[in-house]
Amino acid sequence: MINNLVILETILLTIQVFLSLIIIFRERKNTSSTWAWLFVVNIIPIFGFVLYLLIGHGFRNRKLFHLRDSLRPYYEREVKQTARVMTEEELLGTLTKNHGVAQLLHYLFVSEESLISTNTGATLYTDGREKFDALLFDIAAARHHIHLEYYIFKLDGIGREILEAAIAARKRGVEVRILIDAWGSRTVKLRDFARLTRLGGHVSFFFPSLIPLLNPRFNYRLHRKIAIIDGTVAYTGGFNIGDEYVTVTKKFGYWRDAHLRVTGDIVYSLQTRFLMDWNSQRHDELIHQMQDYFPASIDAGRKVAQFVSSGPDDKKQQVKNAYLKLINSAEREIIIQTPYYIPDTPIHDALKLALMSGVRVRLMIPNKPDHPFVYWATYFYSASLVKYGAEVYTYEAGFVHSKMLVMDAEVTSMGSTNFDNRSFQLDFEGNVIFYDREISEKLRADFEEDVKVSKQLTLERYNDRSYWIRFKEGLARLISPLL
Repeated sequence: MINNLVILETILLTIQVFLSLIIIFRERKNTSSTWAWLFVVNIIPIFGFVLYLLIGHGFRNRKLFHLRDSLRPYYEREVKQTARVMTEEELLGTLTKNHGVAQLLHYLFVSEESLISTNTGATLYTDGREKFDALLFDIAAARHHIHLEYYIFKLDGIGREILEAAIAARKRGVEVRILIDAWGSRTVKLRDFARLTRLGGHVSFFFPSLIPLLNPRFNYRLHRKIAIIDGTVAYTGGFNIGDEYVTVTKKFGYWRDAHLRVTGDIVYSLQTRFLMDWNSQRHDELIHQMQDYFPASIDAGRKVAQFVSSGPDDKKQQVKNAYLKLINSAEREIIIQTPYYIPDTPIHDALKLALMSGVRVRLMIPNKPDHPFVYWATYFYSASLVKYGAEVYTYEAGFVHSKMLVMDAEVTSMGSTNFDNRSFQLDFEGNVIFYDREISEKLRADFEEDVKVSKQLTLERYNDRSYWIRFKEGLARLISPLL
């Protein structure tokens, strides 16, 4: 009996070592991710490896998103326009004297061909009901097409309002396309949109599962929130489609977020992103004729902006690099709002360096978790900045979901991207960067109002946390590269 147990233990140990070696040789993301997976696999043997196979292996398809030939003439037209803008020395002079900002403009254009829009109008929404009322108004006024792309699309109260508005638009002859993430919107099925599709509307899921929970790509999520109406108006930001975003709920209270309605040339960039995302999933319904989706631009405003996207199909991590460049370029102040602060080493070290260089760093996070492990890792990393002099606040009036960075009240990055490894490496994200003092000062003023209903996380408050919280923090920190 004892010999049989020894043999069994030897076999299991051999299997465990073999599985661990597979992870070591397969993992190419970073060392911390490798160690985190080894921890999981050895804490929960066999099952941990199955989990790794489902969500841990790298993204292989590097050619998922193509600009089709029919789209390229319009894209190249905007690239040429941007190239002309880059030669205008007056542009950078009117924006800022900060050379780091000029370098960011150049980097995003050269590295990703992020088009520079000098003809941008923008309206900021921090309340969900106001944002969706504006979107519903624009949907009701649509004459040619409605393109919606959301991580979460629930068919509850606000979801049905959006769907009914889309159905009404389709009855008027407006093209309707809805692209939603299969994991984030797992509570809805294609049949739930039957009324729309019977009328000729199109609905598609991003990376759908043939078998529930057995999709090797479900860890790679379409986290963008984009809406385009007639190619002239676009929305992007943090609000998904669900009642918790527009009403006070028992779990979250008031949902504090940030969203943009933009007009002008920047809409071309958001439209291009949607068309690429749609064509990546609908090979049976590819969008070929592009001219009607890029109408002539109107005089929308004088704000300068770029739309930048990133995802696991591209290792350059453009949005994270934009954050990093803004942090390193700050001369006076950095303001960050995010529901999740689980940074990689470069971002975390850049903020520490900024603090030690005399830059004021102010960070706001929620006071409650929507994902327990994620929250306690956020709490730990936020507190570690307090030790360097950062002002960290927990928002007490509800749940803060806004994702933004404001640098020196001059430049703002906001959109769908959180300050965590998931947004940087695993999710498909998109942010708008405004090189505009008016918007930056508005967001800074909103932050100051939020501070009034927040509590500062001091070292005394942090050190007074219970042993149970300390345990959860320790566990969350160990697996934070996987969150």
